[in-house]
Amino acid sequence: MARKETTTAASAAEPGRLKQIALTYKMTRRADSKIGLIIAAVGIVTFGVFLAIGFWIDHPVYLGILGFVLAFLAMAIVFGRRAERAAFGQMEGQPGAAAAVLDKIGRGWTTTPAVAMNRSQDVVHRTVGKAGIVLVAEGNPNRLKPLLASEKKKMARIVADVPVHDVIVGTGEGQVELKKLRTTLLKLPRVLQGPQVTATNDRLKAMGDLMSNMPLPKGPMPKGMRMPRGGPKMR
Repeated sequence: MARKETTTAASAAEPGRLKQIALTYKMTRRADSKIGLIIAAVGIVTFGVFLAIGFWIDHPVYLGILGFVLAFLAMAIVFGRRAERAAFGQMEGQPGAAAAVLDKIGRGWTTTPAVAMNRSQDVVHRTVGKAGIVLVAEGNPNRLKPLLASEKKKMARIVADVPVHDVIVGTGEGQVELKKLRTTLLKLPRVLQGPQVTATNDRLKAMGDLMSNMPLPKGPMPKGMRMPRGGPKMR
């Protein structure tokens, strides 16, 4: 009975995966019109090379099967990379794009989106891992500098023993392109151990809980009203 239920669940999940692949292909094709030709060429060339080697060494069947498997793998890899590139291209410049990338950075990282924001919707996200605390900003670089400076001062008061890095996402000088954000963070030197990362997250979470528990008026904030000292600030 359990085996039958498992088989049924797997069969139900398969159309979902195929539909997801089809949707990904359509999305990629809108940004990369040659994706179909490129994938086909990779598969044909890979299979052809192995088949030719098979005839050369008098083992066409064995090398043909191996070539088919490796051709399928090569096609999947190329498709995945070009789909990722197309996705980054569509996300570039969109609000919250950096947070979406940080959310998928991998195990060992804890991301809190929009820890600071101003009226122009320039925003700073925070992620914590073995490299320490990384503040990732997206928006106008000139307006982001005071936001980052303020957040770094706050981090220095709360977790003074943890290194704090800052990154501005963009294509300008000294900025990091969205497609290179994950790689940039993973290249940072690892200076913290697992328990230290957990302790840092706990301290930051406690700070957030204290701020969220402060009494705030419901609805739109009245004009001219000032936030209490020590309370959350709109930057």
